[in-house]
Amino acid sequence: MAGTTPRFAVALYSVSATSVALGALLWARDRNTKTHKVYSDYLAADTYSSSDWRIWTPNVPEDRLGLYLIVAGVLLALITRFVLTRRG
Repeated sequence: MAGTTPRFAVALYSVSATSVALGALLWARDRNTKTHKVYSDYLAADTYSSSDWRIWTPNVPEDRLGLYLIVAGVLLALITRFVLTRRG
């Protein structure tokens, strides 16, 4: 089975593709809306938390979060590809 892709690579590529897709949707959604919304506005559970630690900072708009997800997904795919080529 020399030509098959290992399971860990398939899982990492899937996470990468999901991250890029969600990032692109957030980025496109923000580009098509008139008002700027903040991602933390959608985290209702976070506002009711008694903890000082928050899930996401209220200063990051959706388009920037989308770009972060796109970059993270592309980097994960590149790192996975690099590891696969190094393993031979």
